[in-house]
Amino acid sequence: MKRMFNIYTPLIFSFLLLFCANPETKKENTTTKTIAKSVEKHPKFNEYWYAGKAEITSYTLSQVRYGEIHTGTAVTIFVTEDFLPKKQVKADYKNDKNIPILKLNSTKKFTTGIYPYSLMTSTFSPIDVNQKAIKISFSSQEWCGNTFVQLNNKNNFQIDFHSYFESNADKKLTLKKHPLENDFWNQLRINPKSITKGRYKVIPSMEYLALHHKEIKAYDAETNLIEKGGFQYFSVYYPELKRKITLKLTKEFPYSIEGWEETTHSRGKKLTTTATKIKTIKSAYWSKNGVADIEERKELGL
Repeated sequence: MKRMFNIYTPLIFSFLLLFCANPETKKENTTTKTIAKSVEKHPKFNEYWYAGKAEITSYTLSQVRYGEIHTGTAVTIFVTEDFLPKKQVKADYKNDKNIPILKLNSTKKFTTGIYPYSLMTSTFSPIDVNQKAIKISFSSQEWCGNTFVQLNNKNNFQIDFHSYFESNADKKLTLKKHPLENDFWNQLRINPKSITKGRYKVIPSMEYLALHHKEIKAYDAETNLIEKGGFQYFSVYYPELKRKITLKLTKEFPYSIEGWEETTHSRGKKLTTTATKIKTIKSAYWSKNGVADIEERKELGL
């Protein structure tokens, strides 16, 4: 009997390892492989995005509003963070439930006549580009009032919309999960070729939908990515909205966004918003809130 036990011991041990392995470990390994594939394991990816600093880029802005072009500035802040997918907030501490994301905080400031606009969009996208953005929020502040939109990625997209306009007042919406224009910005920084080219439905940016009082839904769109000179140009065209946005980015990693154009119709006119890069810096900006730190802001031309 003892001899039989010794013979079968390796077999029993292998059986236990196979069926009692930690499922979370297996899941984590699978996720890691998926993420690695999605970023094509660019040798400089971790070095660039996990160096403890954000990438901040300033732009000169010519913004369409009220049938005219208004000058201002725009800023994009890209940074990696640990995110809690269930609570859909930035994680305060490291734990095994966190997932790595690339966050884009995009701001615009411009003046229309006597009063100013301040716009901000935050998009939280998994580093695994096979997944859709987990959360998007947009807010607009101007002298007439505030507008706020938040999209959460649950079983469907859950959207909360708040505005001071009667025709565009508070509402809650549920949408099917279509690709998101806001998400494209982060995906371009991770792997431009991960975005499917062609015709399919896309949910336009929260900024556009809110400011133009358009129905929040997916619209027929056509996406394209072309190379010209030393740059790539990614575009999304919406026939029904008569709107096209084109982002100019570098051909090589880290696929920096050099500027963009957005052609829309405003008060019966076909006009184009443009943004042109001023300066890019890498900075741990969250720790630089002293009077002396204003020098980095000057470096950005703001």
